[in-house]
Amino acid sequence: MDRPTEAPQRLRLLSYNIQSGLSTRRYSDYVTHSWRHLLPVPSRMVNLDAIADLAAGYDIVGLQEVDPGSLRSGFVDQAAYLAARGGFPFVHDQSNRRIGMISHHANAVLSRHRPSAIEDRKLPGLIKGRGVLCVRYGDGPEALHLFIIHLALGRRGRMQQLGFLAELIADARHAIVMGDLNCHAGSPEIAHLLARTSLAEPEALHLPTFPSWAPNRQLDHILVSGSIRVERVEVLRHTYSDHLPIAMEVALPAAEWWSGAPPAAAAASLP
Repeated sequence: MDRPTEAPQRLRLLSYNIQSGLSTRRYSDYVTHSWRHLLPVPSRMVNLDAIADLAAGYDIVGLQEVDPGSLRSGFVDQAAYLAARGGFPFVHDQSNRRIGMISHHANAVLSRHRPSAIEDRKLPGLIKGRGVLCVRYGDGPEALHLFIIHLALGRRGRMQQLGFLAELIADARHAIVMGDLNCHAGSPEIAHLLARTSLAEPEALHLPTFPSWAPNRQLDHILVSGSIRVERVEVLRHTYSDHLPIAMEVALPAAEWWSGAPPAAAAASLP
């Protein structure tokens, strides 16, 4: 491990709802192409390759709507596939909802740094099947805590889920939340989360991520603690899903867990 220095360390972050590798070009596709959510199609693998090539430029990638292996994905573990093609040594997916062998739904993390701990937590709500993937780098008060999340469609459910998330974040000095929050930056739900934590969202920025073909709603977010300096944030115009990916570069306080980006290797699935 490299010796830590006093200089801030930089991380390139990417959050992306990949819709299990399906692209969508118009609202009518949800109806006319609905069968693609149940059966494998060749374009899904083409999109996965493009998503992997995009992800390869980042240090930590948080994914939502990943399929860990079912009929619709051709029984391909999409998180492991993306990690291997993108050269990420560490990968973990959190399976949240299974519809028999037809489709599986998961959050996932692809990382160039070895996590110290990973925990899958189920989110509260009337409709089960959503979770938050909790990843920790380092130990003690200077650890970096990463939360990858995909919230409910209804406001009541989102408020309950963000209250749960706020409790998880409460004692974290350095925290990052990324995911599909299904609500915009000025919503009561996000205001509720920010009021209960040290998290903040980049100010004076309109970053619409949905729908990918004509984005006008910011559903995808990366929120960081005040101890983490945001140096750049942007929405990327890659239409491999019905969402656009959001990217951020941040500067972290020097930390002992930091080891720099290790060389590309076969992805190691983490427990």
